Amino acid sequence: MLELTRNGAYLKCSAVHVATGVEVTAIGPATERHGLERIASAKLKRALLSR
Repeated sequence: MLELTRNGAYLKCSAVHVATGVEVTAIGPATERHGLERIASAKLKRALLSR
């Protein structure tokens, strides 16, 4: 699950693995939505592999 929260010129993308509750975030410029989604997804995959 991905959640996007905008705060002014910044965007926070949170990625959560529902089954395990593992959550990661990526923060960057609001104009780079797809890049932040990609980064958050990659961070979540890496977090799950390290468990």
